[in-house]
Amino acid sequence: MKNSYNILLTLMGLEIGGAETHVIELAKGLNKRGFNVCVASNGGVYVNELVKNGITHYKVPLHNKKPFNIIKSYFLLKDIIKAENIDLVHAHARIPAFICGMLHKRMNFSFVTTAHGVFKTEFGLKYITNWGEKTIAVSEDIKKYLMDNYHICEDDIKVTINGIDTKKFSPDVDCEDIKGEFDIKDVNKKIVHISRLNKDTSDVAFQLIKITPDLVKEIDNLKVLIVGEGNMLRELKEKAEEVNKNLKKKVIIITGARTDINKFLVISDVFVGVSRAALEAMATEKPVILVGNQGYLGIFDRSKFKLAIDSNFTCRGQQKFREGVLKSDILKIIKEYSSEKIKEIQTFGRNIVEEKYSVSKMVQDNIEVYLKVLN
Repeated sequence: MKNSYNILLTLMGLEIGGAETHVIELAKGLNKRGFNVCVASNGGVYVNELVKNGITHYKVPLHNKKPFNIIKSYFLLKDIIKAENIDLVHAHARIPAFICGMLHKRMNFSFVTTAHGVFKTEFGLKYITNWGEKTIAVSEDIKKYLMDNYHICEDDIKVTINGIDTKKFSPDVDCEDIKGEFDIKDVNKKIVHISRLNKDTSDVAFQLIKITPDLVKEIDNLKVLIVGEGNMLRELKEKAEEVNKNLKKKVIIITGARTDINKFLVISDVFVGVSRAALEAMATEKPVILVGNQGYLGIFDRSKFKLAIDSNFTCRGQQKFREGVLKSDILKIIKEYSSEKIKEIQTFGRNIVEEKYSVSKMVQDNIEVYLKVLN
């Protein structure tokens, strides 16, 4: 068996998002374990993170299914696979998997995919989805979805985790620079939301903006920070500016894309959101309200642990959230919970991440699948 393999990771882009951060941590972890790794995507704010760690990034228009981009991506990936002498391609979204699946039929490389969420299957979309020789799922409910909708054999699916770097996401990180940049004072109470701000992922951001005037009446020195990039960013900024204007002060801050999201989590008093960002907030010892486009689970504590894990902290399958419930939970944490209750939530969250969501476990899960396919 070879001592090292040449691995190509493909994904749509490298802007702010859970799947994107997952791939960054995986690439760095594989690199440290002796694999030769390169990444292909349409690019984004996280490209510099790869380059800084000695990992080559190829810009390939994998971000949409326009025919021109599909054809261009096909030939670009074909050239990359040949030039880098790739042994295994690992695709992380439907479009990259579809194109890499076509190449897999014509070229001599092993092929693995990861399902980070569930996909629409109507209008024939099911039939342009390729799940590779082996499939990795980031939660048990996605594994069940793959078996039910695509009839993938259970033995061909490996469930992994979103690995969190607990050194980067730590309460000890220095964040004085962003306090200065955004004029954040220690006296401010800070609600932080981090997400890809696209149409199908931005409901929480819009709701936070909507309830801010009510929250201001209850919480002194409030700041609401919304961090991320996406096709709804302009509309969110317009609504935030309108609210700030009516309040006659800048309460809502929309930062756009950032790679220093760990610092925003460190300064927060409450994190509102889902998925990987919620786990990163837990690692920084912050109270978390789990809410996303797919459902509402509420304040994360021991009682919500199993439900959160079953959906990979996405709230899939939970009740749809209502703004009144979100406002109530925010006020509970900031105004009603004792310091002992807050400390209990903080410690529990950090411990969960350290015990169950390490980067090394995620990387090892992927390597086990790679070696099965390669051998």
